[in-house]
Parts: sequence; C-alpha cells; structure tokens
Amino acid sequence: MSSNSDRVDIAHRTLRQAIIEQAIKAGTKLPEDEIGKHFSMSRTLVRAVLAKLQAQGLVDTYHKRTATVAQPSLEEARDAFAVRRALEREVMKAVAKRWSPAIEKSLREHVQEEEAAHAKGDVRLSTRLAGEFHLKLADLAGNALLERYLSELVSRCSLILAMYSRPHSSECAISEHSGLIAALKKGDITAAERLMDDHLSSVESRALFEDEPAAEPDLGSILSRFSARAAG
Repeated sequence: MSSNSDRVDIAHRTLRQAIIEQAIKAGTKLPEDEIGKHFSMSRTLVRAVLAKLQAQGLVDTYHKRTATVAQPSLEEARDAFAVRRALEREVMKAVAKRWSPAIEKSLREHVQEEEAAHAKGDVRLSTRLAGEFHLKLADLAGNALLERYLSELVSRCSLILAMYSRPHSSECAISEHSGLIAALKKGDITAAERLMDDHLSSVESRALFEDEPAAEPDLGSILSRFSARAAG
C-alpha cells in the first residue's frame, strides 16, 4: 500500500501533466470526490494536491467551491512572462558564476534529449523537455528559493502556452538552448542574459488568443491515462 505522501505525489504529477498538456482544459472543474476515488485518497489529501497545484498557478480554488483548472488572461500571461524574464536573468548570472564541465555536460545531455524527441516527432515529450531545460538551469544555479519561484512560473507559463500558443517547430527552442549554453561556457553573462530575454520573448510571442469553447472532458478517463504514466 502506498503511503499518503506517495499518493499525493502521484496525484499531483498526474494532474499537473494532464493540465499542462491540456488534456484537462482550462476552466474544467476538479471535484474532490472524483479525484479522491480515482487515487483512493481522502478529501484531506485531495485538498493537499489541489493546494500544490494552486501554488504553481495551475488551479484556482475558492472557499467552499469546486476547484477549477486556472484560466489566466492574456494580461496575466504577460505579467507572468515579465516576472519570469527577471528571474531567468538571475539564473543566468548564478549559473555563469558556478560554471563547470559537469554543468556543461548536464545541460548538453538535456539538449540531446530534446533533439532525440524532436527527431521522433514526439511533441508531448519535446514540450515537456523544453520546460525542464529551464528547471535544470534553476537547479544548477544553486539557489533553492530562486529555483522554487521559477518552477512555479514555468508551470504557469506552460499552462499559458497550452491555452494560447499556435503550432511551432521545436527546432528553434533547441537551437536557442544551445546558444545559451555557449554563452555561459564563455562566461559572457551579458550575452547570456540577452539570449535568455530573446528566447523567452520568442516563446511568449507564440501565444495567440483562441476563443473556442472546449467540450467538458471525462475527468475519470483522463486521470486513468495520466496516472499510469505518473506512476511509471
């Protein structure tokens, strides 16, 4: 039998990935009883999962009302990317100061994973790896608080892109990630900050407003599909 913490972790990862990949659409209700039944969890544990998702900007919860997947407006999206750019500049400075062959190896191996996913045409994996590149940079910065805040913003921005972005090639993101590594290796912090700003501006520019109402999904079947992946 899984411990409560394991169940919370699996439920959190399942819902987070399903939301970011937009299998569960923005505005979808997340009933505590249905989630609890699926994961064999009490309402108390379900609320802990929803609280973690709310902290990451993925879920909105209201007093005595059913939680829903967040629906950030375009103005909120712009605000999120503005704050993210500021934090990512600090990440560039911190990683440049701590640069080592081990850091370079870690980042280049990640880019190789991105290239492999792109070669296979795995859009889902490519999208996930693109976001994880930034989380890896934050981890390598050696600042736990900076990593925490950036992790929340990356999740929020992933939801925003899932809601508003138009189709695009992942090749540009991969080449931009490689450019960031090259600037960091040279110790050129100014170039690294500029490249990161340009990269995030490029990512943000892919967001377009789409005013098409989505059909209410079958939450149970979605959770079955994503929980199998999260538990693996």
